[in-house]
Amino acid sequence: MALKEILDLEHEGWTSLCESRGADFYGRLMTEDAVMVLAHGFVLDRDAVVASLNDAPPWLEYHLSDERLITLDDRTVALVYTGRASRGPDEPEFHALMSSVYTRQGDAWRLALYQQTPIPDHQ
Repeated sequence: MALKEILDLEHEGWTSLCESRGADFYGRLMTEDAVMVLAHGFVLDRDAVVASLNDAPPWLEYHLSDERLITLDDRTVALVYTGRASRGPDEPEFHALMSSVYTRQGDAWRLALYQQTPIPDHQ
């Protein structure tokens, strides 16, 4: 299970959020019972994710670092990384630890769980 294959999916997701097509992308990528545990304290199922992304403002840019792939079994992996994203100079930067759990369904990887933990700004 190559880090590159899973990381490519993660980048596709972030790119879709930058191009305001995240609802379509995540609607296809997420498993039927998938959830996203978000930094602002919400847990959204697939339908709620799709609905929320229809109206979400796009990200202007993003950067992923410290990527690690953890193999849970032959059909399940977790990608853990640090993410930074910005919607523009007048908006605060989003900085968080993130994890995405992917499961193999047929010949495709599907997102089963995504989680964000904000990294506090230390000034």
